[in-house]
Amino acid sequence: MLADKILNFIDGEFVATDKWFDNRTPISNAVIGQVAEAGKAEVDAAVGAARAALKGPWGTMTLARRVELLEALVAEINNRFDEFLEAECADTGKPKSLASHIDIPRGAANFKIFADMVKNVPSEFFEMATPDGSSCINYGYRGPVGVIGVICPWNLPLLLMTWKVGPALACGNTVVVKPSEETPRTAALLGEVMNKVGIPKGVYNVVHGFGANSAGEFLTSHPGVDAITFTGETRTGEIIMKAAANGSRPVSLEMGGKNAAIVFADCDFDAAIEGTLRSAFANCGQVCLGTERVYVERPIFDKFVAAMKAGAEAMKVGVPDDPATSMGPLISKEHQNKVLSYYRLAVEEGATVVSGGGVPEMAGELSEGCWVQPTIWTGLPESARVIKEEIFGPCCHIAPFDTVEEVLEKANDNQYGLATAIWTTNVSRAHRVAQKMEVGIAWVNSWFLRDLRTPFGGSKQSGIGREGGVHSLEFYTELKNICIKL
Repeated sequence: MLADKILNFIDGEFVATDKWFDNRTPISNAVIGQVAEAGKAEVDAAVGAARAALKGPWGTMTLARRVELLEALVAEINNRFDEFLEAECADTGKPKSLASHIDIPRGAANFKIFADMVKNVPSEFFEMATPDGSSCINYGYRGPVGVIGVICPWNLPLLLMTWKVGPALACGNTVVVKPSEETPRTAALLGEVMNKVGIPKGVYNVVHGFGANSAGEFLTSHPGVDAITFTGETRTGEIIMKAAANGSRPVSLEMGGKNAAIVFADCDFDAAIEGTLRSAFANCGQVCLGTERVYVERPIFDKFVAAMKAGAEAMKVGVPDDPATSMGPLISKEHQNKVLSYYRLAVEEGATVVSGGGVPEMAGELSEGCWVQPTIWTGLPESARVIKEEIFGPCCHIAPFDTVEEVLEKANDNQYGLATAIWTTNVSRAHRVAQKMEVGIAWVNSWFLRDLRTPFGGSKQSGIGREGGVHSLEFYTELKNICIKL
């Protein structure tokens, strides 16, 4: 059963406040709970608890014991799989068929992969002769950074939160998590799991609230926070980076994207259609890695557009519990209004609406939900705002191209540089195009295929830093050189 009160989690205890805000389901926009908003006092208490935990049992714990606790955490998340699934779908409205396959399994796997990794990570070792004729050795030693502020998005709440908390805890840090105000449930539920498996108090803390003049600002500006990791829109990332400059604190930022799919005429056509339908419309288009720009080689352009139209119109927009549901609602009324404003703008800019472009008819209380149609456009110039700006909805513009040079110029002509998906059976061309794309991750004949040992992050205004595998260890540890004269 869903909790009707969602509390902060500070120093191992659930904490109410005298200020509350609504938790709404995007399915009907109905209020399904109340969330305790953290003020300065609660954020200060959370940071204080996290700092104290670094000097308590967590700080003196052996690596082997820390790994045991993280493995127990994975097991308990899986034991309570249905609770996490219910909470995630209540907050986001996404289909359970999607969340049960991606969100919750990856939420647990993020702890497992980094627990395994810290057991096996090597260090550097050098021998050197000294001027006095003797010798010395140098070796690298990794220790925790300290208290990590974790600012989470609403599109994949548990998955992207544990993507940061997993390596942070594996490396011996403590965390204060600020989940999105839209999706507070799974972060709070994870507090119960932390207590159940015996994670020491203060290691994992959760403060709920908003950005400016609320928990987000109080956390990122707190002098007791040693580093900040964030996933979300670029504008917010810039604000966080400015806050982190006070105290010269490191940041890891995964921000916006306006990603391009590039489809060559020699592609496996059916695979390219299936992959592009996913990359454009999965999670109602609310995926930072999604492809809102699709470039198709001219010989197959008309056929590709027709197949995408058929695929989009075959999608069932519906509620999470319906196994036939392909796509749920957007996260909120505010975001629905934003996406619909771009749907209108596309028409104003001269787009041909191939499919969608509005709000689907939904029955009863669902009519008050945050629904939009999966939408496809053609015919816009590259200068159009719809081509340049991140919409973060279930939509894509499809344009033809004739040469590799042309498509590379168009695909790279954007302020963002997060990801791309390239569809071709020409392996040599796949390598050349992938290497020329100004992005952090380039998929060939796939999309959202992730090996968690590999680097993840964006270039340009899509982010700073890389996470995943040993790249996460670079952010969540301080590497110290120890020199010993023999």
